[in-house]
Amino acid sequence: MGRIQHAAKNIAFGYIGNITSTVLGFVVRTVFILRLDETLLGVNGLYSGVLTMLSLAELGIGTALNYSLYAPVARKDYEKIKSYMLFYKKAYRIIACIVAGLGLALVPFLRYFIKNPGGYGIRELTIYYLIFLFNTVSTYFVAYKYSLVNAEQKNYIQTNVQTLTKLATTVLQLIILLLTSNFLLYLLGAAAVELAQKIYVNQYLNRLYPYLKETNILPLSKEERDEIITKTKALVFHKVGDVARLQTDSIIISSFIQVSLVGMVDNYTMVINSISGFVNIIFNSVISSFGNLIATENKEKQYEIFKVYRFVANWIYGLSAIGFYILLSPLIYLWLGDKWLLGNAAIGMLLLDYYFKGDRIVLSNFKTAAGVFEQDKYLALIQGIVNLVISIVLVQKIGLVGIYIGTVVSGLIANVTKPYIIYKVCFDKSVKHYFSDTLKNIAVLMVDLLVLLPINKILLHQITIGRFLASGIVIVFAYNVVALVFYFNTNEFIYIKGIMRNYLKNLSSLWAK
Repeated sequence: MGRIQHAAKNIAFGYIGNITSTVLGFVVRTVFILRLDETLLGVNGLYSGVLTMLSLAELGIGTALNYSLYAPVARKDYEKIKSYMLFYKKAYRIIACIVAGLGLALVPFLRYFIKNPGGYGIRELTIYYLIFLFNTVSTYFVAYKYSLVNAEQKNYIQTNVQTLTKLATTVLQLIILLLTSNFLLYLLGAAAVELAQKIYVNQYLNRLYPYLKETNILPLSKEERDEIITKTKALVFHKVGDVARLQTDSIIISSFIQVSLVGMVDNYTMVINSISGFVNIIFNSVISSFGNLIATENKEKQYEIFKVYRFVANWIYGLSAIGFYILLSPLIYLWLGDKWLLGNAAIGMLLLDYYFKGDRIVLSNFKTAAGVFEQDKYLALIQGIVNLVISIVLVQKIGLVGIYIGTVVSGLIANVTKPYIIYKVCFDKSVKHYFSDTLKNIAVLMVDLLVLLPINKILLHQITIGRFLASGIVIVFAYNVVALVFYFNTNEFIYIKGIMRNYLKNLSSLWAK
C-alpha cells in the first residue's frame, strides 16, 4: 500500500472516529451542564490543562523516536526496530515516574490555581485531580507502542481504538450522570474504561508485532542513542515553549478571573476542536507519509508536496475560521443559551490565532517528519515567555481578551521565523515565495469576509435553527466560489484536481466491475 493509500485510509477512519467523538462529546457535555454545575465544568477543564502541562515531561522523546523509526520501517529492518522500541519502552517508564512525581508535588498548590471554587472543598478537588493524574501516568506504559503503528502509516489503528474507548466512556458517563449526578463517579467510570483500553491495546499490539516480545534485542549504538538524545534536547525547548504558549490559558483564567469561566471558554474550544478535528485529521494523517516521502524522494518532490499541503491547509483553515467567526456564538446560543456566551473581541482573537495555526501546523508537521528540531530549538521557549508575560499583564487590565492577545502575538513569531528554517534546511530555496503566498491568502480571506459578513448579518438577525443552517450553506458556497476565482489556475489546485480525477476514475472502474 502506497503513501496516498495509507493517508486516505488514515483520513477515512479519522473522520469516522472524529464524527463519533464529536457527537458523543456534545451529548455528554450537554448532560454534564444540565446535571452538574459550571464550577465543576471549569474544574474539569482546568485539570485537563494542568495534566497536559505535566505531559511536557515526555520532552520530545516520542517525536525524536518516531522520526528515527521511519527509515528502519521503510527498510523492514526488524532488528533495528526492536532496538529502538526497547529504548523507547525504558524511556517512557522513566517518564511515567517523573510525571507521577511532578503531579503529586503540585497537590499542595491546587488551592492557588482555583479562584472562587463555589462550595467545593480542597479535599474533594484533590481527589478529582488525582484521578486525572492516574489517567495520564498510566498512558505512558502503552503509548510508546503506537509509535511503530504510526511509523508504518497505520494511524487508523490508534484512531479506531480511541473511537471505541470514547463510545464506551460516554455511555458509562451518561448513565452515571443521569442516575447519580455524581462527579466523582463520572471520573472513576472514565478511568475504569481507559484502564481496560490500555490493557487491551498492550495485548493487541503484542499480537500484531510479536517480535516486540522477543528478548534477543541488541541495544542501540552510541551514535544512534546520541542522535535521539541530541534531537530530544532540542525538543525540550519546543515542548516547554509549546506548553507555556498553548496550555496555560485555563490556569491563568482560573487563577486571575474565576474557575467557572474556564468552563464557558471550554464550550467554545470544544466546538472549535471538534470541528477543526476534521481538518486536523487530514494533516496529522500524512505526517508518517511525509516521513516516508523524505526518506525516499528528492528535495524538489518534497517541495512540490509541501506546497500542495500548505495550499490545502490554507483553504480549509480559511473556510473554517470564517465559519467559526460567524456561526460560533449562534451555535452556543442555540445549544446552551445566552448565559454561556463570550464577548466578540475574545472570540475574534481566539479565531485569529486559529487561522494562523493552519500555517504553523504545516510547518511543524513537515519539520517533524524531516527531523529538523535543533535549528529553532529556542523559538518555542521564546514564544512561551512572550505569551505568559503578555497574558498575565493584560488579563489584569482587560480580562479574557488580554490572554488571547498574548496567544496571537506569540503564535505569529513562529509564522514569521519557521519558514526561513524550512526553506533553507529542507528545500535550499528562497523564502520570499512563502510570504508572497501568505499575503495573497490573507487578501483572499479578507475578500471572503467582505462578501459574507453583510449577508450573514441579515440572515442571523434572528437566531433560529433554520437561519443557522442557511447561513452555514451560504458560507461554504460563497467562500469556495471566491477561492476558486483566485486559485483555479495555480499549480497546487491543478495537482489536487489531478488526484481527485484519478481517484474518481479508479472508483468508477471498481463500480463498473
